[in-house]
Amino acid sequence: MISYILRRIAYAFPILIGVNIITFVLFFVVNTPDDMARMQLGMKRVDDAAISKWKEERGYDKPILWNQDAEAIEKITDTIFFQNSVKLFIFDFGRSDSGRDIGYDISQRMWPSLAITVPGLILGLLAYITFGLTLAFFRGSYVDVSGVILCVVMMSISGLFYIIGGQYLIGKFFHLVPISGYDTGFNAIKFTVLPVLVGLVGGIGSSTRWYRTIFLEEMGKDYVRTAKAKGLSETRVLYHHVLMNGLIPILTGVVVILPSLFIGSLIVESFFAIPGLGSYTIDAISAQDFAIVRSMVFLGSVLYIIGLILTDISYTLVDPRVRLN
Repeated sequence: MISYILRRIAYAFPILIGVNIITFVLFFVVNTPDDMARMQLGMKRVDDAAISKWKEERGYDKPILWNQDAEAIEKITDTIFFQNSVKLFIFDFGRSDSGRDIGYDISQRMWPSLAITVPGLILGLLAYITFGLTLAFFRGSYVDVSGVILCVVMMSISGLFYIIGGQYLIGKFFHLVPISGYDTGFNAIKFTVLPVLVGLVGGIGSSTRWYRTIFLEEMGKDYVRTAKAKGLSETRVLYHHVLMNGLIPILTGVVVILPSLFIGSLIVESFFAIPGLGSYTIDAISAQDFAIVRSMVFLGSVLYIIGLILTDISYTLVDPRVRLN
């Protein structure tokens, strides 16, 4: 068990290093500091002096990999690569191009994102798995057919419809909760109810169909027929055997969601004016603040790799045969 986990963690480091290097190349080689300065200052009527000043203020005037003019270890540390890429491994995100502390911004904005995504994940899993099991239980009946048709219809509707419709119906028509905004403490609940509900409804179609497919596949296997032959009820077979054996593909789907727990939802946070990491990234892209975008790309990669490791560990708990691989 421990050796299996250590192997999975060891595999993660080369991946993270590769992502870091690729990100650095995209941001500082393909898109040079001169290009970033011109985009920030404006392509027209910008002289070399303004570009040099902009780069100097942000430390982009240093050599890329090797500082020949520095001494000793500073030949490596006093470079763009070390200051803006290597330091990310110790979660030193530095400052944005506008001068803000990125690490502080992340520590403050992660909580609004978690306030939306964590309840959405938990409630979503409970609802989607329940709906999927229900359709699988009534497979071939009018309940199943009607449910599948409803899921296809909901999948075909844009997520923006649920957002705008939810804001109008719940926020403006019934006046149950605010349409947008955010507050701290318990006051944040009234601002998060609508985004969570919209995300929950918007995901019913695709998620329910996916879980239904998983459970139907499990129900056609030999162990289900054996359990029924022993006299177990349909309900016990479905909710005990089928559900437990369907957890591996379910866990695989959950790992895709894990990074978004911290990164947040770009669209939802923007429409509901939630000051989370999703809107933080959108604002950085709009402002062409490459330091923030680079930090968020790296943070997303770290969270995704952590999610993969946690998924591998959970596999060993659900199916001990995985430990042998």
